[in-house]
Amino acid sequence: MSAFKLIMISAMYENGGNTMHRLLDGHPRFYVYPFESQVGTGAGNDFLTSYVPIRYRWPEFSGGVTPDQAYEMFWDEEMKTLLRVPSRSKFRDCGMKLDETARRAAFRKVCEGKPATRATFVEAYYRSTFEAWENFNRTGQEDTWVGYNPVQCLDTDKIFQDFPDAQVIHVVRNPFSGFSDTIKRPFPLGPVRYAWTWNLCQHMALTYKEKYAGRFHIIRFEDFAADPNQAVGGLLEAMGYGMSEKCAYPSFNGERLREVYPWGTIRTPTPAANLATANELSAEQKKILRTECAVMLPLLGYSDLTREIGA
Repeated sequence: MSAFKLIMISAMYENGGNTMHRLLDGHPRFYVYPFESQVGTGAGNDFLTSYVPIRYRWPEFSGGVTPDQAYEMFWDEEMKTLLRVPSRSKFRDCGMKLDETARRAAFRKVCEGKPATRATFVEAYYRSTFEAWENFNRTGQEDTWVGYNPVQCLDTDKIFQDFPDAQVIHVVRNPFSGFSDTIKRPFPLGPVRYAWTWNLCQHMALTYKEKYAGRFHIIRFEDFAADPNQAVGGLLEAMGYGMSEKCAYPSFNGERLREVYPWGTIRTPTPAANLATANELSAEQKKILRTECAVMLPLLGYSDLTREIGA
């Protein structure tokens, strides 16, 4: 069995994590997980538990957990919904062919002869998906697994503890556009709560970029929306992978997408659409976000945008 190499994508809600995920889908060396990974389990409990949903955290497992139990403990809502009740899945028309019985069997096989650890179960989670994915468009060059989970940056220490050779990509988008897209969802956060969750994610991302130099990478949505070849290409070069022309546009299973939706609220990742989304907010909403995010905005290069939208 080849060595397990992992790249985890992180992003605050509606910050472009799904877009980055779909851009990397086209890379010939990547096994890109088809949906949000949602690797969290109900066994975790720490000072951040009330801050973000458990499905977006790194998993925890109690002692004595079997591979079958571990498989069920992974939240993995988007994948499991498609496999179990496809009529209720927003991805029901994606064309993916995967038998869950085969995936369970592959999960158990990966775990054979290995300790029942978090690292073992996470590796089995990713490997088993591609073992069972019947119509996955292989290039024969794949050697790295890519997952995406919102706000996964909060657990960077745990990721690198489990996989010392892993890399983390954290995507940042200005909070005005991010909040504007968030309030289109049925149960959105309020502006103050959104701002402070955004602040914490970016503060931790900047900290981890220093702490894990060369392994933790920050990329702005605005930069790859404006020029994916330069921004994504530079990121991939920094990570030790060459740019692929297929990473200049979003795709699923190697097939180009006309829009990112339903993988995320962002439909068209362009500078014009991003600015228009920010300007959907009221003057009062912009003022709240500017006030609450006042420290982080200039650190991430958003001072000009703040003036441009009159926040």
